[in-house]
Amino acid sequence: MGYLNWLLGLPKMATPTDNLLRYRPWRGELRNPVFGSLAMARVSLRLMFRRKLFWALYALAAMVFFFFFYAQYLVVWLQLQAANQTVTFGGFRVQVTDLFKFLDKLNLNGSAHTFGNYIWFQGHVAMVLLAFAGSVLVGNDFQHGSLPFYLSKPIGRWHYVLGKALGAGGIITLLITGPSLLLFLQAGLLYNWKTYYTDHWREFLGILGYGLLLTAVLGLLLVATSIWLRKTVPLVMVWAGLFVLAPRLATYFVDGQQFDVAWRLIDLWNDLYLLGLWMLGADLDESRTGPQPPLWQAALAVAFVTGVCLLYLRRRVQAVEIVS
Repeated sequence: MGYLNWLLGLPKMATPTDNLLRYRPWRGELRNPVFGSLAMARVSLRLMFRRKLFWALYALAAMVFFFFFYAQYLVVWLQLQAANQTVTFGGFRVQVTDLFKFLDKLNLNGSAHTFGNYIWFQGHVAMVLLAFAGSVLVGNDFQHGSLPFYLSKPIGRWHYVLGKALGAGGIITLLITGPSLLLFLQAGLLYNWKTYYTDHWREFLGILGYGLLLTAVLGLLLVATSIWLRKTVPLVMVWAGLFVLAPRLATYFVDGQQFDVAWRLIDLWNDLYLLGLWMLGADLDESRTGPQPPLWQAALAVAFVTGVCLLYLRRRVQAVEIVS
């Protein structure tokens, strides 16, 4: 039939397989590769939400939030009581002044240190949850060979890193940034909202800045350590060394052995805490961890860790062979 059509000058008839073999260009609207990073972050969060351990740890983090949430109400209620009056808790009569001494250490008065203390305590749960999330979000991509599939798409290597870091940032928002904003909103309702929100705008911006700082630094650190270790148990051990052992060593060297205060820089979470207090507009001399190194040294320590993570990611991700 094809030869007869050629003799008669007729066009070639299409076969059923022609439409399958031809290249069919994409006729939709092309979007920026950044949207691919957002899609990876969305899928990463969905993977985390399907894990029961995630919700168990999130419930533990919620207990910290509710303690600060109701403690602010308690402080306002105690302020309405007489200074020499006693209150009853669980059958025990306690002096109001004694309760004030206990709660005063947490600065539950809607000030910058209120949010700084909340983020400090919430960070302990966040470290455990992020260590668990690292193997799920990033480690499995290397363990099961998913990364070449991602990179075969029209996205760059740094778009992959950005997507996974945004996934970690979503977890940080759920654990730290979002609840901190709720505490800020609550404080305004307790302490004359007509003036509180205008007088404490620095705290509001500080909460957002602190959250972005944690997302950038901890997100990159999570991706780097997850690519390096890949499995959950080694990842948890390394993060425990960074955020549990290092603070203990810093306290031992500075407070116990009276070493130079610069030894406290080995505690990365404390370095981030100092930068966060500066963003919140709090007095660094009133930080809850005692004498502190200068702020610029803490900023250099954080920048050094971030730079090491970027260099490692550049070397490690570029070594992956892409099948296009």
